[in-house]
Amino acid sequence: MERTQDPRTVPASPAGRRGRPRSFDRETALEKAIMAFWEHGYEATSVSDLTRIMGIGAPSLYAAFGDKRALFDEVVAEYGRRYAAFGERALAEEPTARAAVARILREAAECYTAPDRPQGCLYAHAATNCTSPEVGERLREKRNEAIAAVESRIRADIAAGRLPADTDARALARHTGAVVQGMSQQARDGASRAELTALAEIALSIWPRT
Repeated sequence: MERTQDPRTVPASPAGRRGRPRSFDRETALEKAIMAFWEHGYEATSVSDLTRIMGIGAPSLYAAFGDKRALFDEVVAEYGRRYAAFGERALAEEPTARAAVARILREAAECYTAPDRPQGCLYAHAATNCTSPEVGERLREKRNEAIAAVESRIRADIAAGRLPADTDARALARHTGAVVQGMSQQARDGASRAELTALAEIALSIWPRT
């Protein structure tokens, strides 16, 4: 007669451990994961790196966050809320597209060179040398979403007469995206906040005026 294994003797799966009390602060661990992926990228950050940096064991990581990819997805979402929301705020709060872009570029210069965190932008650098098409696509979507939001605001200003009717909204939005992404790389290469702010002012000088 075939014997079935007593389920009480079966090791708990990562999903099965989710209900157990945690001996670490999840938000603190997530913040450390953000910093790790931001600094080193997705591919170069291993699970063993994450457990060491986050100060937890692999079973706790899997129980709290799932696998490395699931953790990275949460990191991307949380990074957007904690560190990359300045673009959305500027587009929502400033009276014109130009004013919003000016604020985005100036705040990017500040954010990308802050001394207490990795330089540049996670969206731009986390996919470096990444072999995962899904991760690369996720970050590409985030970058393109930002450009599309700028383009939408530019088109609204054209319709309202705040920009000339012949303004190429898509090209101007792409220019903004190229400058922001370039500022990110320049920050990684050691550019200072003052240098990036000066770059932002040059970029703004090409904007058309009514």
